[in-house]
Amino acid sequence: MLILSNQSVLIPVDFSKLSIVAIKQSYNLAKFTKSKLILMYASEQNPDEKKSELIELAASIKAESGLEVETLCLKGDMYELIDDKAEELNCSLIVIGLDAHVKFRSFMGSTKISKFIKKTPCPIITFRSAENRNGCKNIIMPFDLSPESREKVGIAVQLAHLYSADIRIVSVFNPNDQKYENKLLPYLQQVKKFIKEKGINCTNKSIPSAKPAEAIIEYANKNEGDIIVQMNQKDLSFGDMIGGTIGEKIVELSNIPVITVPPMKRESMSHFGSGM
Repeated sequence: MLILSNQSVLIPVDFSKLSIVAIKQSYNLAKFTKSKLILMYASEQNPDEKKSELIELAASIKAESGLEVETLCLKGDMYELIDDKAEELNCSLIVIGLDAHVKFRSFMGSTKISKFIKKTPCPIITFRSAENRNGCKNIIMPFDLSPESREKVGIAVQLAHLYSADIRIVSVFNPNDQKYENKLLPYLQQVKKFIKEKGINCTNKSIPSAKPAEAIIEYANKNEGDIIVQMNQKDLSFGDMIGGTIGEKIVELSNIPVITVPPMKRESMSHFGSGM
């Protein structure tokens, strides 16, 4: 799945500092893809309580960015409304800031935020840090042997071309699983070759660790990563439902923006030109 052009970028707004950062961080991608911004506010009591403020914010964003900006006020829970609204509006991207108080797990398993990310109909960029990132030089792409993992190559290549960025592939394996590392290596070389054939600088790194999410984030920070590109995992084991997936943990812990991409419909992936 790629970020399509001439469509809409949906940005949930609660007027927190992070939601404003999310709006500003969407400017470049919206311009690259000729997309309009849709600022969405939701309230379970009175959806019009912030209507004038949202319209005022939209006007200032339009003046600052030169982009087309629309507003949307809805009644209900923000996280329960985002996916349906994004699908209804045929949005190509969701951009959202997640404050520190937002929790991904409870003693019952998934929360509203984790369910919203799992069900997203389009790529979603999440921010957990208010740091302003101007541009993108290094794209971090975690890679494993799952069928979905190769699907993220297309969007990583797209972003690399848009930003003239490098792609840094990182694979994390259990320190006690030498067979997995050996099996992974030829796939890594194949992916790296494909990316370089697209005219993009690319490196790869394998890291032994029992904590993959933390290892990926540490690698991203050490290598000046500007965004982490990962796939959404929809077919969850019982353990994942209770403890959370690696991707979920990356979104929860990362100080670097993360783009989570929904998997495509299963088709033959016999070569990297298919669906990328």
